[in-house]
Parts: sequence; structure tokens; C-alpha cells
Amino acid sequence: MSLDDNAIAAAAKPRPITEVGALLGLAGDDLHPYGHHVAKVDRSVLDRPSRNGRLVLVSAITPTPAGEGKTTTTIGLGMGMNRIGQSTCLALREPSLGPCMGMKGGATGGGYSQILPADEINLHFTGDFHAITSAHNLLAAVIDNHLHFDSDLRLDPRRVAWPRVLDMNDRSLRSVLVGLGGTANGVPREASFDITAASEVMAMLCLASDPDDLRARLERVIVGFDHDRKPVRAGQTGAVGAMMALLHKASLPNLVQTLEGTPALVHGGPFANIAHGCNSVVATRMALHLADWCITEAGFGFDLGAEKFFDIKCRLAGLNPSAVVLVATIRALKMHGGVELDALSQPDAAAVERGLGNLEKHLESVLAFGARPIVALNRFAADTDAEIAVVRAACDRLGVPFEESDHHARGGAGAEALARRVVEVGTPEAKPFTPLYALSDKVPDKIRKVAQKMYGARDIELTSEARNSLRRIAKLGYADLPICIAKTQSSLSDDPKLRGRPRDFTVTVRDVKLNAGAGFLVVLTGNILRMPGLPKVPQAEHMDVVDGRIVGVR
Repeated sequence: MSLDDNAIAAAAKPRPITEVGALLGLAGDDLHPYGHHVAKVDRSVLDRPSRNGRLVLVSAITPTPAGEGKTTTTIGLGMGMNRIGQSTCLALREPSLGPCMGMKGGATGGGYSQILPADEINLHFTGDFHAITSAHNLLAAVIDNHLHFDSDLRLDPRRVAWPRVLDMNDRSLRSVLVGLGGTANGVPREASFDITAASEVMAMLCLASDPDDLRARLERVIVGFDHDRKPVRAGQTGAVGAMMALLHKASLPNLVQTLEGTPALVHGGPFANIAHGCNSVVATRMALHLADWCITEAGFGFDLGAEKFFDIKCRLAGLNPSAVVLVATIRALKMHGGVELDALSQPDAAAVERGLGNLEKHLESVLAFGARPIVALNRFAADTDAEIAVVRAACDRLGVPFEESDHHARGGAGAEALARRVVEVGTPEAKPFTPLYALSDKVPDKIRKVAQKMYGARDIELTSEARNSLRRIAKLGYADLPICIAKTQSSLSDDPKLRGRPRDFTVTVRDVKLNAGAGFLVVLTGNILRMPGLPKVPQAEHMDVVDGRIVGVR
């Protein structure tokens, strides 16, 4: 049966958001409603006694271009947990309009494992992305205003390090010229746009523990350098107070629900291939505070989002997952076994066998952190029993728990077996996870450890530009920060064409950027871009409003 996500979402009858909040003990002033089915949750709920919930991370093997249903699995698992009597709250990222209007689609799940209201969440939602875009661009405008009036900051227009952002895929804005048209229009200079999901403001909002922490992070952002090559920080520009005002409501988590009424906190949306790929620390802590289980996800494969989840988010926030659910699909394994994308629906157990190396490498990566893995096979209608048997046998051989999950077609009922396995694996007290590197390690050593332990690389190679950047970062005193590697999501390597389990390859580091406010170093590899482009036929061309209902959002 073909499942129409839009039709399923339209036919759903969601509970009033007050009833969803009541499942978490929320009432009255705890909620700031945005209509009948969405609310912001007041930060004060963190001041009451905590349920000290257990944290479960959902990640995935290296995905096909369409993705492997990681968000769908997270939603289905959360519903399955509630069906077996476990108090559960999801903690998810917000979708970006860029991929929603482009090729990948939104981030509200699919089939009978969706969060509601899907069209609102995928489009404007509560305006968090707009607030982040506005706060980021306000700082950019203030910087150019300082240049125009030649202020006491003495900012060098050739060394401005703060781009503008837009929550849309738009390749034509990657490199731009601003200030043209005469002296009344500012100082001419080269500039650029990133997508909002790559904004340092997004990262800061997601990593900040409270408003004071967010303010401190905003103030220490380095926006450029003066004519003496000394750093100029956002706190010197006079813009931080207004940025805090724009981010005031955006800093509060958003409460929504699944198709079956399971509470979900959806907040923040950094990409995992160009940023740290996790929802906000506040939302995760809130879910752990209000429920016995928090099910969260990290973007793309384990090598990207999950590595940053552990080495950046968990290290910073003192989090420790009780279990890791690694999502795999027969489609992805066949792709890694050499099958072309247009033939993935054809039965081929031998190709699944050939593609197991990718799954095995990701399982090794989970164990490198000392975490407990569970393989969840997200079943598609075209999957055969013979193909699934190959994956089950491999997990048995590796001694890793395996569960088939049919949540897309059956909702929480299709994930009950997976939920029981998660409770079984995650109930004993988890040992503290082991970071891949120490913050005191030299930056090249940090990069090398991630490349070797997560990607399976032989070594790394730094370009001259990267070496120069590292010297500047060390001189500024930021060499002890964690690293956030920007890498293709299509391969374990930095080459998107290398599928399966690549071996004996070198990761090329072309540059390293300092995000002093977010508190990490962005390591740029391969040809990764911070502003994507639209595909030849974008999803936006299929969207419309018909009889008062938004259609075509997926």
C-alpha cells in the first residue's frame, strides 16, 4: 500500500496541546500556545523536580540521497515506547525550508509515524528559524553600519568574518558584493550567504543552557578583525541586546505531538554535514526532566551527527545516552553493495551482503564511544525476507541486538518490538561515554582521531590555508575547543562517490573556521558547501494550497 503522508496527516485528529502537555505534567503558565496544537514550553519547568529520564540516540548508516527514515524511526519508536507503557518524550530538530523546498523534504516523519501539525512544522512553525535569521542578519547590518560610519571599532572591511544567512537553498548567494552604488550605500566589499541551519546563531541557541549563556556566547562571537589584526567581537558592536530580543521566544522549546499523541519537543535545526546536527540542549534536558525516556536523533549517518552529538553536545551538557539505535535499510545496504539508485527496489540479497561493511563500520563507531548499539531495520514494502535475513544474521554474528521495525506502515504498533529491545538494552545504568579526543589534544590530532576512528581513514592532509588558519586560531587562544567536521553525508570518506566501507583513504582539510560563540572549530573537508542549491526540479514546484489545505509538503 502506498502511504500518502499529506493525506494521513490531514485525516489525523490531534489532541489539544494542553492535553499533550498534561501527559508531561504541564499546565497553565507552563505553556505558551501557538494555536490549538503547538505551544512554547516555559523554561521554569526545569526548576521543578526531575524524572531523571534515560536518553536514547537514534542515528543511521550512511544514507541514500532520500534518507533512511531516521526521523520516522525516532517518531515510531517514541510511539512504540508509549504503547508498552513507558513515559516518553521526543526531542527533535526543526526542519529547514531549504531542503523542504529542495529535494530532501521536511523533517516531520512519514506514513503513520509523523509529528503534527506537519505542514506548520515544515514551513513557518513558531518562527524560530526566522528569528535566528533576523538576529544573524541584524549583526551583519550593524557590522556594515560600523564600516560606513568608520566607527571606533576600526573594523577592516577585508577581514569581516560574519556572513549573512537565508533559510533557503540559493547557490547564487554563495559569493556576493555588497555596498555597491556609491558612498551612500556603504563600503563595497566581498561577502557571502550561508543557509540558516549553518548559522553560528543557530549553533549558539542550540548549545546554550540558559539566556545568560546565550548572551555570553553572542558577545564573544568574532565578527572580524581591525586594521591591527586584533579580533572584533559582537559584544563590541552594540547589537547583542537586540539579538537577544529577537531570540527571546525562539529560545523556548516547541511542544507538538505524534499521530498517536506522544509528546514531542521540536527545537533548533543545525545540519549535521555543515554544523553539529542536534536539537537544542534545553529541549533535550526538558524531555529528560519531564519523562522517563527521551528519544532524540542526530543528523545523517553516525559519522556526522552522532559523533558531534557525543563529542560536542554530550560533552558540553553532561549527557550520557543509555542506548544508540542505528537505523539501517535494505535500500542503503544495496547501494553500498554497488547497486545503482534506480535499481534499489529490485531484490538482491547478494548486494545486501556486499553492503554490510558500511553497517559494520558504524557499529564499530558506536562501540568506540562505549555506547550500546541496537540495529533497527526500517522496513520498506519492497524488502524481501531473504534480504532481511542477511542483516539479521550479520547482527547475530556481531553480537548486536537487531529488530525489524514497520512503524511507517503501522505506527507505534510496528515499533513495539524495537521499543521493548530499547528498554531491555537501555535500562541498566550506562557507563559514561568515552570521547574520541581530549580537548587538550592538538587540533590536527583531534581531526585525525575522528577521521581514523569514525571514517576509517588512513590519515588527514591539511592544505596550506588550513595550516594558516590553525596558526591564527592558536594565537587567539582557541585551540582547546572541540571540532565540528563539515563533510559529505554520502560517504564515510570526504569523497561522496566512495560508497560502502572505503579504506586506505586520506581526508583533505581545506580550512578551519573559528566559531568562538558556539564554542567549536568548524573543519571544512572536500567540497562541502554552507549554502546548498536547489535541484533541477525542486519540491517547491509541487506545493500548493487546494481547498484551503496546503499540499505537496513532504
